Amino acid sequence: MAASTPSNLFSAASLKTQSLRLSLPRRFFAVPRRAHTSPSFVVLAVGAKPTILVTEKLGQAGVELLKEFANVDCSYNLTQEELCTKISLCDALVVRSGTKVGKEVFESSGGRLKVVGRAGVGIDNVDLSAATEHGCLVVNAPTANTVAAAEHAIALVTALARNIAQADASLKAGKWLRTKYVGVSLVGKTVSIMGFGKVGTEVARRAKGLGMHVISHDPYAPAERARAIGAELVSFDEAISRADFISLHMPLTAATSKIFNDEAFAKMKKGVRIVNVARGGVIDEEALVRALDSGIVAQAALDVFTEEPPAKDSKLVLHENVTVTPHLGASTIEAQEGVAIEIAEAVVGALKGELAATAVNAPMVPAEVLAELAPFVELSEKLGRLAVQLVAGGSGVKSVKVTYASARGPDDLDTRLLRAMITKGLIEPISSVFVNLVNADFTAKQRGLRIAEERIVLDGSPENPLEYIQVQIANVESKFASAISEAGEITVEGRVKDGIPHLTKVGTFEVDVSLEGSIILCRQVDQPGMIGTVGSILGEENVNVSFMSVGRIAPRKHAVMAIGVDDEPSKEALKKIGDIPAIEEFVYLNL
Repeated sequence: MAASTPSNLFSAASLKTQSLRLSLPRRFFAVPRRAHTSPSFVVLAVGAKPTILVTEKLGQAGVELLKEFANVDCSYNLTQEELCTKISLCDALVVRSGTKVGKEVFESSGGRLKVVGRAGVGIDNVDLSAATEHGCLVVNAPTANTVAAAEHAIALVTALARNIAQADASLKAGKWLRTKYVGVSLVGKTVSIMGFGKVGTEVARRAKGLGMHVISHDPYAPAERARAIGAELVSFDEAISRADFISLHMPLTAATSKIFNDEAFAKMKKGVRIVNVARGGVIDEEALVRALDSGIVAQAALDVFTEEPPAKDSKLVLHENVTVTPHLGASTIEAQEGVAIEIAEAVVGALKGELAATAVNAPMVPAEVLAELAPFVELSEKLGRLAVQLVAGGSGVKSVKVTYASARGPDDLDTRLLRAMITKGLIEPISSVFVNLVNADFTAKQRGLRIAEERIVLDGSPENPLEYIQVQIANVESKFASAISEAGEITVEGRVKDGIPHLTKVGTFEVDVSLEGSIILCRQVDQPGMIGTVGSILGEENVNVSFMSVGRIAPRKHAVMAIGVDDEPSKEALKKIGDIPAIEEFVYLNL
């Protein structure tokens, strides 16, 4: 009587990405286990040792960390064609800024590539959209080189103020030009920091220490952080028009590409000095040459360029009033080792199934929230798996409603992670696609699956983040009629007890069974001996029962028995259960 898993519940074609699930031996006895500390979303085949491709020089400490966990292929200076050829044999890719990881790389991986690690902050050389579409996590190393980049920016500011580079070149050429290279003082000058993230914040602290007045433009920076440092947040136009020095620390995006152009330079104070240790593409380099020639920009110090390395005959690089360095922002011994370790830990963690705190294309959840939600993450995925396996074949799943019940207010409960895992649970059992936190929303949208979320605020202590999670699938038929609620929807509900997810409701029936193994659901006439009869059949098949729970309408009426099993029963055992006269329907659900 147990129906097979439907293979065409979603109308869109399945993606090609495949996955092998790690199969672990189940406990013989039902003993509470420690809740996972983080959600699993990258799974390797049993016994497989992953392969990590490193395409640019990485600190030795980082390489050693990678080698402890994986086979590491350090192949530098690859052409795009060579990279696309190698990538189909790799589970992870580690790059710096010089390797372009575009759509063709992800397509060439054939679904094997699960993690791209960018050793540094910027990720503009990685196609995030393509990575997300192909279910590949992208992580970076945003903290290790923060201080190094900030120190380099300040070094360039002071170098401009005192004409260090020009004076050095002049003296080495046999000249002694003390009057030509008279500088300017930094005390009392206004520095405008364009981008008030980690690096920009550190530059601001150091600039304040030099006696400079700090203003900043960043549409996403919290005003509280700026005030704490003593910086003033202003509009873009005000930031560039008031500044004596401008230090760039913004990412390269469609909105910031060539944002410093002729129009922007025309609004600046004559004699302004510009430092860029962020991304070369934020400056229109031809416009900057014109601004230097006209005197609007007195000097520029550039560590990054639109094209790296720049052309040898670049007018900008050769300009007398420009100081250049070859992308040295993160190039300190300490920063290089720190970045290597940070990215290696993130990549290895991701391959182990941990959600990296530095993921840039997955739901970003603070570490403390992630730890608190961990058992509910597992519960979410298993409820999704249960619900979709209750759908009868041919019923297209289009609308899913998820209800979170909590004593906390809506603003105190971040459910992005839970929604992603419910999506994973809904899609994976009935398709060949591998769903993870990165591509969950994309995959759901591609398959026409709409997931609505509702929150119920309960009275009581907000100590626990959630009281229960309920998943409902509307407008479908069920292979287990008792799973249909009074509203006509397949309904499953679960809670976390002692760190372990439990199924607590099926349709209108209250049950209580641990979600540690798989489940047999039976609707029966409530009568003595049913638990023993079913238990005996499973015992004869050497199938261990971990939990058993019965939910009933009233004594001697209809009841639903939920049985947690550690092993999959044979077809013969399931048939014997179905042949018990008092059992009206049953279903085996594989978790």
